[in-house]
Amino acid sequence: MIEATLPSSPKPWYVYLVRAANGSLYCGISDNPRRRFAQHQSGKGARFFSSSPAMALVYVECWPDKGEALRQERLIKRLRKSAKERLVASYVPIDGVDESLSA
Repeated sequence: MIEATLPSSPKPWYVYLVRAANGSLYCGISDNPRRRFAQHQSGKGARFFSSSPAMALVYVECWPDKGEALRQERLIKRLRKSAKERLVASYVPIDGVDESLSA
């Protein structure tokens, strides 16, 4: 008997904000924000951090697929810094993916 396999749902993608040592916020997307943050801390992944190191992963939101995450990233990047800071201030971790961010 051949089992039918249902198409798997797309892997979730995340929009995230990282605070740099100089206080600025970097916005990006990843399918694994913790891994990506570690890359930023090690100096890999974004030239943004060459002048000021990545200090903290301060905001994460989940989207159903990469396209949705890219759209949200573009919207967040257009925000003023004060609006991005409000996002960070309102952030409440909701699951195991980002529970360590509240520390």
